[in-house]
Amino acid sequence: MAESTTAVGRLVQVVALLREHCLWTAALTHESLVEYLIEESHELAEVIEAGPGTATGELKGELADVLFQVLLHARIQEEAGNFDFEDVAEYLSAKLVRRNRHVFKPDGSLQESFPESIEEIVASYDAVKQDERPERDSPFDGIPPTLPALTLAAKSIDRARRAGFPMDQQLGSSEAGSQSPTSHDEPLAPQSQAPTSETELGNLLLAVVSQASAAGLDAEQALRGAVRRFQRGVTGA
Repeated sequence: MAESTTAVGRLVQVVALLREHCLWTAALTHESLVEYLIEESHELAEVIEAGPGTATGELKGELADVLFQVLLHARIQEEAGNFDFEDVAEYLSAKLVRRNRHVFKPDGSLQESFPESIEEIVASYDAVKQDERPERDSPFDGIPPTLPALTLAAKSIDRARRAGFPMDQQLGSSEAGSQSPTSHDEPLAPQSQAPTSETELGNLLLAVVSQASAAGLDAEQALRGAVRRFQRGVTGA
């Protein structure tokens, strides 16, 4: 194997050599790598959430760990004769150009002008995605149902809002559907005033989870149920 003169090329070579000469790395599969991908992604998120004071070297290290996972998956496919990391990079470049037609022309050159609002960009991006997958008739298609409940809820609400569904009506339906016919309990969280900061929101969510736990309720499953009801209310399913 010839030595590469670029850092990325050398990295690809190092991963290939590990797969060839390290028994532990050679035994890795797509399935066995999933836990490491999740772990490394969480570690990267932790560093990012630590804020601007985080050492750049630490961030670089966590980015490298996530990239290693991508390279391993690509190498496994290369060994099977399917595609390699170069193909992954080429696919991503083409996808970014195709999806972001507010920035790029079909040939990859820049547009003469660019949108001046986020709303225009989102509308353009969503239109391209719809053109790519016309068989998708629900705004929630493509959202992994195994996401953590809060992330699942946020993505579902964002998708519905971007698709133009009346949010107040749908959220009201979800709340109504969540009440047991025989239950007259007050909501766990106060509804009179919305939080105005992430600190207030975090305290509110923590209080809800605490009260749910004290009542013997599973907050994660309760929110998942509410999201499912919300999605059914939006799609009419």
